[in-house]
Amino acid sequence: MEIIQFGSNDIENKLASMDKDQLDNVAFGAIQLDANGKILQYNAAEGDITGRSPDQVIGKNFFTDVAPCTNSPEFKGKFDQGVKEGNLNTMFEYTFDYEMKPTKVKVHMKKALVDDSYWVFVKRL
Repeated sequence: MEIIQFGSNDIENKLASMDKDQLDNVAFGAIQLDANGKILQYNAAEGDITGRSPDQVIGKNFFTDVAPCTNSPEFKGKFDQGVKEGNLNTMFEYTFDYEMKPTKVKVHMKKALVDDSYWVFVKRL
């Protein structure tokens, strides 16, 4: 099993070649979004953090339907700015608290190397 380092510069390279089962075995949450925030992929580790099944959230809007606590300038604002500028790559701490016990996390958002998609990586603190 390959170890993927949270926050590494080439993280999107490694995840791009993974199938669903491999992505589910990554030790942190990995969510792939389109430019509008629609969920393309949502791994099992993120499901463990949020208590939401990946099958239930694929195709929904991350910011409005799945995690409305992220629909804020501190989170979605950074996402929108990076999408607009075409260079999303930011890391910050945040607290998820929508329909769950408040959970402090570290978030790394990064533009995917292929396609017009974006990764949101989440690690519990």
